[in-house]
Amino acid sequence: MITQHFVDRQKLHEFHPFTRLRALLDKYPAGQSPLTGGKPINLSIGEPQTQPPAFVAEEIARASAGWSRYPLSKGSEDYLNASKQWLERRYCLPDSMLDSSRHLLAVPGTREGLFFTALTILPTAKPGKPAPVFLMPNPCYHVYTGAAAAAGAEVVTSVATRESGYLPDYASLPEEILERTALCVLCSPSNPEGAVASPEKIKELILLARKYDFVVAFDECYAEIYSDTAPSSAFEVLAEMGGDLSNVLVFHSLSKRSSAAGLRCGFIAGDEKWISLINTTCQVGGAGVPLPIQAAGTRLWQDEEHVEKNRGLYQENFRLAEEILGPVFQVEIPAGGFCLWLDVGNGVAAAEKLWREAGIRVLPGAYMSHRGENGFNPGDRYIRLALVYDPALTAVALETIRHVLVPDQEARGKEAEKPPADMIAGNLS
Repeated sequence: MITQHFVDRQKLHEFHPFTRLRALLDKYPAGQSPLTGGKPINLSIGEPQTQPPAFVAEEIARASAGWSRYPLSKGSEDYLNASKQWLERRYCLPDSMLDSSRHLLAVPGTREGLFFTALTILPTAKPGKPAPVFLMPNPCYHVYTGAAAAAGAEVVTSVATRESGYLPDYASLPEEILERTALCVLCSPSNPEGAVASPEKIKELILLARKYDFVVAFDECYAEIYSDTAPSSAFEVLAEMGGDLSNVLVFHSLSKRSSAAGLRCGFIAGDEKWISLINTTCQVGGAGVPLPIQAAGTRLWQDEEHVEKNRGLYQENFRLAEEILGPVFQVEIPAGGFCLWLDVGNGVAAAEKLWREAGIRVLPGAYMSHRGENGFNPGDRYIRLALVYDPALTAVALETIRHVLVPDQEARGKEAEKPPADMIAGNLS
């Protein structure tokens, strides 16, 4: 199932999830639950609440002379080398596969990188000619849609539901769409569902991109947060295919990996032609990553101890989710990422109820999804919970969610049969 439409860049508020969430909730005071001590808890945004290592501040202070200098848009040699070496270690890449001066570009996070990439790659629509297409999953990260709107491209989505493994099936799209496609994105682990693409799925998409000559952007910003097995990367697949980087760009960030969302530091790696052109776009309209930030980023890419600690915290949070919510909801522990995609029957109603009664802020799945002409929205039934706090506070939030959405649970007993999601939805009217 696909959707095809254009997004008016002057009406971005109509699909921007957090603008919509504020419109839904901010007219009500936050509810106060005795379970939370009356304090609101925000699970709506994927912002890690743990702190990055102390050495981040030390590195920024040590490089403070760089605050007076404009950074090169491409990135410092040290930062690009550290990024390249991390990729080689993480994915066991051959030394000759990547050249930091040709295949990498520093960017202030994957969000900005993806936006400037779309502006660079999506061609200007020509009078009398079909518009270029930007393929994306449905549901999806809102920046994909915003970038398509800014570039004037047609948004074409491929639905990602439980039946499809929460991943899009681009290969099944009509040839007429594939022939017009200029850019495609695959997020793995996916946001919001946490699904991970197999090497076979990644290879299939790379071959599809080369057959129809479009660029595929692999958004791997959640790659270091996983439950059991480290997710496969496009780079591992490319190495097995001979190391050719054409038609492929890969995006990584320190925001999730290192709990450094405020640092605004990441990189794009891949096809030399597009790396060069995106760099030019950034030179014209973007701001390079400040030199002291790159110094801290260099150190972060070189350190794995803090990443392992973060990963353990998120694994414990998902264990709690299964323990606390599992008796009453169909909890699907994601393969990667730190978000729980929870079927509650009516996501918007659940989000409003949680805020008004308990001060728990969650994101309705419908706000991350595109509604088709038939009225179907794959996110309607869901809420996204960003489990970004320490386990103690996460447990409190999850207990509160269970208490509010299934208030008769204690009477039935913890081991009672899970009610159908439609029954839960009936409690939300």
